Amino acid sequence: MRGRRRRARSVRTPRGRCAPRPRFPPEQPVLIQVHACGVNPVETYIRSGNYARKPALPYTPGSDVAGVIECVGEHVTAFKKGDRVFTTGTISGGYADYAVAAANRVFPLSDKLDFRQGAAIGIPYFTAYRALFQKGRAKAGESVLVHGASGGVGIATCQIARACGLKVLGTAGTEEGMNIVLRNGAHQAFNHREANYIDKVKEHTGMEGVDIIIEMLSNVNLATDLQLLSYGGRVMVVGSRGPIEINPRDTMSKESSIIGVSLFLETEEERHECATALLDGIEAGWLKPIVGSEYPLEKVVKAHEDIIHSSGARGKMVLVP
Repeated sequence: MRGRRRRARSVRTPRGRCAPRPRFPPEQPVLIQVHACGVNPVETYIRSGNYARKPALPYTPGSDVAGVIECVGEHVTAFKKGDRVFTTGTISGGYADYAVAAANRVFPLSDKLDFRQGAAIGIPYFTAYRALFQKGRAKAGESVLVHGASGGVGIATCQIARACGLKVLGTAGTEEGMNIVLRNGAHQAFNHREANYIDKVKEHTGMEGVDIIIEMLSNVNLATDLQLLSYGGRVMVVGSRGPIEINPRDTMSKESSIIGVSLFLETEEERHECATALLDGIEAGWLKPIVGSEYPLEKVVKAHEDIIHSSGARGKMVLVP
């Protein structure tokens, strides 16, 4: 495969110079001209060096690319030059004008969605589906509470859960965020900045509690989550920024579960299952990514600061090269 990869935001070597570009594996590569790239909190963790999964250097962040195929490897048959696509992972990094991805991480982007929306699918929607069904065993008729529902993963979870027949509750930190949550599938929204919002959730759910909680900030909410669960309820740990102390007896009293979710551990079969469901959702019209803040590639540092320290999420953050 031939193709030129231009600007990229890479981790610098200790001497301050950009290291040589990595060599790409020959098996079924696809070169994509990037029109938009999603920004995810995990990329800030990896960049900081404090994440369990440490990539080889030089490291260019970015998994969720949307763009147009420039060229493909000789064994790639599913795609061709000019196809609109989105990815769930890249080999070379998505914070760039061009990105290389393995063909099994590339999916067709429907004309129903623009490139910014395409860049909002990868990690958010695949994580949401995995948390709900592959790990959370969600069933139609059950209730789900989405903590931090106005962000990329939260909106994805609300849309998927509503389409699959669950009763959806969501939290957000602003009035605007709550409205976004309600417009994207939630039956009820709560402001998690209010001191008594937990009491409001308990009042709404009554004695039954919540069957599943999708938790984006476990280091803050996990102990309280255990108080909100139904018998046999599950907390799905999607995100955490530190430790928290809990009482294990709170899991015993309801035989509830705390289950970690990591998209990096999905199998090829699980990825195919998820992709099939989501592509069907796009065609059916219920999968509609909400794009929030947009940044030019040159402002990626600002984007990383804002995704961690913003006062309230409002859709998926994207870079536009």
